[in-house]
Amino acid sequence: MHTADLGLPVDVPSTALFTDQYELTMLQAALRAGTAGRRSVFEVFTRRLPDGRRYGVLAGTGRVLDAVENFRFDPDVLRFLRERHIVDAETLDWLAQYRFSGDIWGYPEGEVYFPGSPVLRVEGTFGECVLLETVILSILNHDSAIAAAASRMSSAAGDRPLIEMGARRTHELAAVAAARSAYVGGFATTSDLAAGFRYNIPTVGTSAHAFTLLHDNEREAFRAQVDSLGADTTLLVDTYDVAEAVRTAVEVAGPGLGAVRIDSGDLLLVAHRVRQQLDELGANGTRIVVTSDLDEYAIASLAAAPVDAYGVGTQLVTGSGHPTASMVYKLVARAESGAAGDDAAPLVPVAKKSSGGKTSVGGRKWAARRLDSEGHAEAEVLGTGPVPASLADRQLLVQLVKGGEVVAREPLDAARDRHTAARANLPLSATQLSRGEPVIPTEYWHEGSGS
Repeated sequence: MHTADLGLPVDVPSTALFTDQYELTMLQAALRAGTAGRRSVFEVFTRRLPDGRRYGVLAGTGRVLDAVENFRFDPDVLRFLRERHIVDAETLDWLAQYRFSGDIWGYPEGEVYFPGSPVLRVEGTFGECVLLETVILSILNHDSAIAAAASRMSSAAGDRPLIEMGARRTHELAAVAAARSAYVGGFATTSDLAAGFRYNIPTVGTSAHAFTLLHDNEREAFRAQVDSLGADTTLLVDTYDVAEAVRTAVEVAGPGLGAVRIDSGDLLLVAHRVRQQLDELGANGTRIVVTSDLDEYAIASLAAAPVDAYGVGTQLVTGSGHPTASMVYKLVARAESGAAGDDAAPLVPVAKKSSGGKTSVGGRKWAARRLDSEGHAEAEVLGTGPVPASLADRQLLVQLVKGGEVVAREPLDAARDRHTAARANLPLSATQLSRGEPVIPTEYWHEGSGS
């Protein structure tokens, strides 16, 4: 099992209860009706991007694969369901044997997406697919929201590294997933040791104001830190008077002081003053790290400041105002025949058609990204049926699970590198922080449309 990769306590034996009760009651009704074995196709997509966002970032795919592998109804889980009378005996017997045996296709982790993009496609019997709805959505909605915020912050920061430091601003398990998603979106390090342990993300950290306040004066605090961690450490200089702290820091650590951190005040003004003071003291190589409720807009406003790195917490782990990607998991096709296991039966497109902005497009879809003459993305093209020859080498979906077996696990750095490349392939306006529509349109291809 891979519970550690999920960011779960190591004693969690199963992900099967990371679900909503209606998934089990639907299963029970379908078993009784004889339709639970009908071949089905579910897709994960979002109808729209969060207000003002130009692109989405898919994150959490690796965690989804682990969740599917660990989706098992062990004796304790079955006992809980039985004692609560949540499902009947026939359904409990079915659940006891549950193993996902279908196929999963999806955009590779780190890829960008747009409204309608089928970022994940789950294929199998209705019974085995419907149970995965909530666990898949809970992972992808959270992780993709964090990755999108991280990507915007990374773009605003340019070549300056970003430190993820939001663990104390969210749930302890969500913090680990957030650090993972931030790394995919372009952050360089995390302060969260659980994330470093589980995902091999580089970790950093020095001291807080409490360490300075512990000592009789700032000099003693700085001396204790330098004696322990070396002159290359980062000293926090805004507990009392910043100018006096910078002078003391260089006196204690010498001109080879690694960095100073500023956590309050007018960061633009203070950073300029601190840089001038450090240079005057001969500490030309000492870096300046800024923290204090940063988001992508604050980071962009500091582009002209002599800042070397940013630490981001609250705004990152809350998605910078958009804590969910609003993805949904919808049945888009099912076998024409109701016979269980009839893999040869043709698929019938199905879709919700009610009013209120919640309509969807039926059919098992492919996705491709059309490029302009300069090689930049110009449209997200979705369709059913044969893929046109002009888009055959631009398809986005890759197989992740085949016959119930994971076939596409990869290092987290691969997802991080993929995102960097995918973002660079978008039109330049994708990096603008001003409100706007998705940077490329979503088009639906129909045979003979010429797309």
